[in-house]
Amino acid sequence: MTSTTLRTHLCGELTAANIGQQVTLAGWVSRRREHGDKLAFLDVRDYSGVMQCVIDDGTDARSEWVVQIVGTVTARPEGTRNTNLSTGEVELTSCTLTVLNAAEPPPFPIDARADEVDENIRLKYRYLDIRRERMQRNIRLRARVNSAIRAAMEEQGFIEVETPFLMPSTPEGAREFLVPSRKEPGSFYALPQSPQLWKQLLMVAGVDRYYQVARCLRDEDLRADRQYEFMQLDAEMSFVSKDDVLAAISHSVTAAARAATGETPPPIERITWHDAMNRFGSDKPDLRFAMELVELTSVFAGTGFKAFAAAASIKGLRVDATTYPDAAAMGRNKLDALTDRAKQLGAKGLVWMKVGEGNALESPVAKFLSDDEKAKLCTALGARPGDLLLLVADEWSTTCTVLGQLRNDLARPPVHEGPYRYVWVIDFPLFVGINPTTKKPQPGHHPFCHPHPDDLAKLETDPLNVRALAYDLVLNGWELGSGSIRIHEPELQRRVFQILGIDDATADRKFGFFLQPFRYGAPPHGGFAYGIDRLVAILAGEENIREVIAFPKTQSGLDPMTNAPGPVDAAQLAELGLRTLPKPAG
Repeated sequence: MTSTTLRTHLCGELTAANIGQQVTLAGWVSRRREHGDKLAFLDVRDYSGVMQCVIDDGTDARSEWVVQIVGTVTARPEGTRNTNLSTGEVELTSCTLTVLNAAEPPPFPIDARADEVDENIRLKYRYLDIRRERMQRNIRLRARVNSAIRAAMEEQGFIEVETPFLMPSTPEGAREFLVPSRKEPGSFYALPQSPQLWKQLLMVAGVDRYYQVARCLRDEDLRADRQYEFMQLDAEMSFVSKDDVLAAISHSVTAAARAATGETPPPIERITWHDAMNRFGSDKPDLRFAMELVELTSVFAGTGFKAFAAAASIKGLRVDATTYPDAAAMGRNKLDALTDRAKQLGAKGLVWMKVGEGNALESPVAKFLSDDEKAKLCTALGARPGDLLLLVADEWSTTCTVLGQLRNDLARPPVHEGPYRYVWVIDFPLFVGINPTTKKPQPGHHPFCHPHPDDLAKLETDPLNVRALAYDLVLNGWELGSGSIRIHEPELQRRVFQILGIDDATADRKFGFFLQPFRYGAPPHGGFAYGIDRLVAILAGEENIREVIAFPKTQSGLDPMTNAPGPVDAAQLAELGLRTLPKPAG
């Protein structure tokens, strides 16, 4: 129901079916054009669209004035219809205009031209920026996605529970935002990085299926897919396996995509973390383009080329001429830049080879390879004339990550282009490397992930090869979110803490309020959370999540509209028992 005391219809909903009706519209003046015969055309806009109104040219109505117009819907004269507008077949005539509010000239045009305006200006006047069609579309698409997510979760038996916004500090995660306590000077709350602890306690409490469209905060450097504040679908389930969690979240994401695009995506693919690294060189694989990595260690097992002979792993990447235009014609400057890039990423070097007719290889190292090695190399990579071959010889993790990044640098399309390729990445490592300070393994996700049952025997003897029941959801190379089956057995949790170098006393001090309830009968449970900002940005065709957030911060973390963050009165600081330090010189 859109009619109100001040309007009978929305500007964008009038069509030929309304011809002959007297209607009342209310909105903003988008554009005024003089007709020349004592008439003027006034485009009136609200969130639904634009309606052309014919008025007396003596009527004073200017850009962004708020007006009410009463008139009759008539067909536009032949030859003047606008097929680019949903209302392009009709116009409003015999109009009476009432000015509801005059307006100063806006600092930038309230149309598509504002896309070229400096972002800081757009954010300073965000309330004007949101009037534009692009921003209205994005904000309303986001609302549809949120609604679809809630409906999808509730039809699966989840209930929404709000969790605390002021909580204890848990510094094992990302950097937190701290809130000083007035009642307890010198003590602080933390704003939630996620509802992780609370939702697991809800499982101990017997809630069984929890969800929340949750606001979370992390004091991290900002970028295109990250803000201080972000929204996520947060969920937790009891008495489930990994497959149960993946099915529930897949249903939610599919419903969100359908609400945004009108189309149902195909079933979400699955790939293990190890296969993702082997094939794509990334735990956030973009499946929209080819150029997969190929293991070449066996090809050069007996090579006389010293740079390859000493390597633990050799991988190759075929840069296809159909993916990267005329790859083999890439000049030496670009090839040198690729080599420099590989070194920046941690490789000792990069071997490149251009494929000519008959699979002849042009490369500074070609003379060091046997004919058999060249032939096997071309076969392994499926080389064709016009291709460029890139090879890295190093440790397995280095060969994967370096070539994976080069793959993305060379051929990855913008995140919103092409088909939507969702993929579940499963079986992550439980631990990732050794902490240089503690000399103990570091958790891959967090210390509460359940080890894979098949790897429990290796927990103390070979921890770096233990898999976790952890999983990520990736869309077009952007990580949407992550989750895991949780440790619900106190003894197993103690074993994991000991491997991490956390003794019982430290665990009790840091996580006691969380761990104690698990002694009273915690059910097997698992969960997941995915970023709504990131999902909506891709579905809206945007490269930056700021375009789907009503009031975001700039990349430097500032709010040009409110000038936040800013100083506070000395009296406020004193009441909180705080004192500020002077800014560092320079």
